Amino acid sequence: MFARRLFDFPSVGWRHPFADFDRLSRQMDQLTRRAMGRPGLAWQPARVFPAINLTEDKDNFYVRAELPGFKADALEISVTGKNLTITGERKTSAEGEKIRYHRKERDAGKFSRVIGLPADVDADNVAAKMVNGILTITIPKAEKAKPRQITIN
Repeated sequence: MFARRLFDFPSVGWRHPFADFDRLSRQMDQLTRRAMGRPGLAWQPARVFPAINLTEDKDNFYVRAELPGFKADALEISVTGKNLTITGERKTSAEGEKIRYHRKERDAGKFSRVIGLPADVDADNVAAKMVNGILTITIPKAEKAKPRQITIN
């Protein structure tokens, strides 16, 4: 690629059929790099809070969410249909009016995270516990969603 651009390789006068697409791609890359590097631009990468893991065994789904610094009574958890909703508010201490941030990664405010569950659940028997900033929610599967052992006659 370098030799082709530097010396017009393989021959003078020959033009790559996709040269315009290559040029357009390079220009789009430059535009994106400039836009992402410019301070004060409205575009921000999406942040998902809280980070979760969703796992299952034959009887239950398990949702583990990272919620450092939260108290259990500051969260609301609900199950509707095949959706689990975790809602709360993250508060940070006031740091003063006349300060200048060099880096601000700790956002404060309300959040609501809806997690789609892969099967029907027994919403009446959901259990949750918080240990060391990790919220663990155990969601039993509905009887019709559990695997059944079939006996062969």
